[in-house]
Amino acid sequence: MDSYTKTDTVELKKLVSESQKKLSDFRFAISGSKTRNVREGRGLRKKIARIKTELSKRLKVSNRD
Repeated sequence: MDSYTKTDTVELKKLVSESQKKLSDFRFAISGSKTRNVREGRGLRKKIARIKTELSKRLKVSNRD
């Protein structure tokens, strides 16, 4: 599991956009029966959620100050 607490905000935003692109490509591949690994989509969704959670935490902390 990646540790997103040590990664800077710009990098996290980049990771979210890349992961969303991968998820989109995965969905198109699954609809065309090009892929067999259906767990990959679940993992990508969880990764995106973890990164967005970390970004949300940082936003809340910065708004407190």
